[in-house]
Amino acid sequence: MLEPMTDRTIRVLVVDDHPIVRDGVKAAMAGREGIEVVGEAGCRREAVDVALRLRPEVVLIDLHMPGGSGMSAIAELGRACPEARCLVLTMDEDDESLFGAMRAGACGYLLKGSRGEEIERGIRAAAAGEVVFGPGVAERVKSLFDHAAPIPGAQTFPSLSERELQLLALVAQGLDNVAIGRSLGLAPKTVRNLVSLLLTKMGMPDRAAAVAAARDAGLGAEGRTR
Repeated sequence: MLEPMTDRTIRVLVVDDHPIVRDGVKAAMAGREGIEVVGEAGCRREAVDVALRLRPEVVLIDLHMPGGSGMSAIAELGRACPEARCLVLTMDEDDESLFGAMRAGACGYLLKGSRGEEIERGIRAAAAGEVVFGPGVAERVKSLFDHAAPIPGAQTFPSLSERELQLLALVAQGLDNVAIGRSLGLAPKTVRNLVSLLLTKMGMPDRAAAVAAARDAGLGAEGRTR
């Protein structure tokens, strides 16, 4: 059961081109302790303008809207308001939309039709810096990492795919998210989300613990300065 956040209020911006959806989200979040929908927008340009003015912590955003896709809006919001975390709420269940949104910098992916409790959980997780996926989405996210060929560290971390081990090795080298992003061709915000997923899968409390475990397994040694 979710425990309400009593020490602060999470400011939420709802971005969807359908007023009925925006109204539905506002109604679903009304009265939920520690969450306030502070604004709404119906297109990409309006989303950025409102976010710059209201500075929300979480932007609940659809992938389809006038004036540019939700993915381009996520990327632009990441540049204009890096403190805001974009949580997708869409009808699109295909892998291209899912992974495209994550590459753009989204911190989570929920499907329209999610219950109010699921949206609330997603908002709280996003505000806490976590990555969240709705039912039926999480398993497909794993395929972003899935490759057959093993690399060093595979025996120590048998649950990790090649892609995950590659990411872990870069983390173990002490690289920050910007440097890792350059190496993998990803945005820093996307790297942050993927590292969060990796820590969760490894059962590690934080990045430092993952680095220590990886270095014990011999990962990342080639890139470290001595």
